[in-house]
Amino acid sequence: MIFDPIPHTPKGQFVLYFYAAVYAVINHSRRLAERSGMTLETWFEQFPFLHHYFDEMIDLLPEELTWEQGLDWWETEIAQWAALTDEHLPLQALADYGFSFRTRLALMLVGLVEEDSRFGTLFAQLQSPLSERRPMLELVGQMLVDPDAPNQSDAWHVCQPLLNNGLLTVANGDAPRSEWVLCVAPLLWDCVRGEVEERPTATTHYYADCAPLETLCFPDDFRAQLYRIPVLARTGQIDAVLLRGSACSDRLGILQGVAAALGCGLLVIENPPQHNREQWLPLGAFCTMTGAIPVLRYEVLPGESAEIPPLSGYTGLIGLTLGNEGGLRGDILENALTITLPMLLAEQRRQLWAQAFEGYEAADLDAITNRFHLPAGYLRQAARIAITEAAVQERTTITLPDVRRAVRTLNRQQLDTLATRLEVQGNWQELIVNDETMGKLVELERRCRHRERLLTALNSAFRERHNRGVRALLTGTSGTGKTMAARVLAAELGIDLYRVDLAAIVNKYIGETEKNLHLLLSRAEALDVVLLLDEGDALLGSRTDVKSANDRYANLETNYLLQKLENYQGIILVTTNMSDHIDRAFQRRMDVVVHFVEPQAAERLQIWHNHLPMQHSVDLLALEEIAVRCRLTGGQIRNAVLHATLSAIDGDGVLTTDHLQHGINSEYRKAGAVSPLRGNGNGQQKQNGVAALVGMLNGRR
Repeated sequence: MIFDPIPHTPKGQFVLYFYAAVYAVINHSRRLAERSGMTLETWFEQFPFLHHYFDEMIDLLPEELTWEQGLDWWETEIAQWAALTDEHLPLQALADYGFSFRTRLALMLVGLVEEDSRFGTLFAQLQSPLSERRPMLELVGQMLVDPDAPNQSDAWHVCQPLLNNGLLTVANGDAPRSEWVLCVAPLLWDCVRGEVEERPTATTHYYADCAPLETLCFPDDFRAQLYRIPVLARTGQIDAVLLRGSACSDRLGILQGVAAALGCGLLVIENPPQHNREQWLPLGAFCTMTGAIPVLRYEVLPGESAEIPPLSGYTGLIGLTLGNEGGLRGDILENALTITLPMLLAEQRRQLWAQAFEGYEAADLDAITNRFHLPAGYLRQAARIAITEAAVQERTTITLPDVRRAVRTLNRQQLDTLATRLEVQGNWQELIVNDETMGKLVELERRCRHRERLLTALNSAFRERHNRGVRALLTGTSGTGKTMAARVLAAELGIDLYRVDLAAIVNKYIGETEKNLHLLLSRAEALDVVLLLDEGDALLGSRTDVKSANDRYANLETNYLLQKLENYQGIILVTTNMSDHIDRAFQRRMDVVVHFVEPQAAERLQIWHNHLPMQHSVDLLALEEIAVRCRLTGGQIRNAVLHATLSAIDGDGVLTTDHLQHGINSEYRKAGAVSPLRGNGNGQQKQNGVAALVGMLNGRR
């Protein structure tokens, strides 16, 4: 074969088509020269670079070849060369799709100016008096269509497939068709040259090499289901595969494994543009030319659906990814396989952590696995950050604190714009509540800590209606310790606590509150944080009779939140000062309900002791009387101590009984009540108050 020395690669194919296109230009120049009574040599004197190209190819052309036979000869020789090539060839892929040789050559003709600017000068002269340096539709037709040959297509039919599939664009669409100035889509010209970037556009990502399905960590029965996808695709039984799951689950990893099994690459398209034809149109041809499976990644909000536009220039398998809510529309779904990704179990998470640490030793792999319930995508990100944390300290062993800091970094990146992170600290000994409340809090911690193991221990009838989410309602008057209990719970579990900002969530426009809640809850669920819905009665209020449009939409919000709470897979705490206003349907869906009551005298005394600064001179008897007489909540006690400490700092820095009494009086005035200590500013104690306290303490014993 004459072209056998040419490397059998996409770049080798580019060279062959390039010279075939140059041959078409020279042949057209010859015809023009002959019509003007000139010779080809005279034309070469005007454009010597053409003569250089001609000299490079002349030795390859058979002596008996006529100019009229030239393009047919190039077509035959290139086809024979391509038949002996195992590698995926971009222009041959267009041939398999149905593009004729002359249509493919038209693409090369338009792209000549991309490689050699001297062709622009030639085109401008050939199109005179117009001064366009890119070829117009009419000129491309003149170069490829022999007017004397029968049954040949015209310029429009040669170029139409390229225009319809986005390989060529028109710079002046308002001009007459014959004067259309043609340009090659830059994305596709890189494909023609055999040079594809990892990020072809701002919203796409190209994977030439994909990891096989065997590297994924899933239960065996689910993995067997995945192995069937390539088989169904090869036999044409499915046109698309739709994977549903959280945003950072291994949806993309599955599609990479499918692509590897089919010997393909992958082109990931984020939120495909539905109305931007210029961005969308070339992507189908890109996938055909690179041998890539297109993956359309959608993030659709609840109650909404997205239209899947047709992918011109591509006929193979299409991958679709979608969250657990929302829907898609399009003809491709008529023959699509839908798969919902399962939650990762401890066994799979352990394998993923070991893989993601990339040879680093993990000192607490079991603890890391049980502590952080992350999907595969977030897990790998956290592992990379943890490796960096260890490397900064010149360690080759990953520890639990490394992973905790890494997960906290992820949480800040994903959640800080939607909720407020609260510092987690303390233990249950520091929370002063009655025994019944403490018992329910310990039960709540146990429920959170063993939520995954609980599912496996339940009977199958339970598992169908339960998930690993934990929903708790904390009720009680303000200041009784609900938020502090949430902080301590998160500290005991070793995970972050985020408080929902209702001002950022609730929106007066219809449907916006649901969208905000969906975004917040889906991210919090994936990152496995403790979510605190403070003053939750604003969202969880009782549904009312529908008397107006406002009532109807308010009830829709309540119904939506009911559904989200029931299906929520994370830990969510709802606090309220008005439990009577909470819809009964919400209370039934709560796994644990904890009632916080105002502290009694003995509990108040302990709270006072816990809050007083180290440097104080408050008399113990005075503090005991204050605990008996002042029925303050824990939050009010904290505020009173803050006020008293500020007064002390303004003096000698030592907090006294008078400072404390002043702070208590201020707290009562703020509540619009009369302080029971008013008139006792001299700090004298009443023995009957002490006796009452002692009696109460003896009674508790």
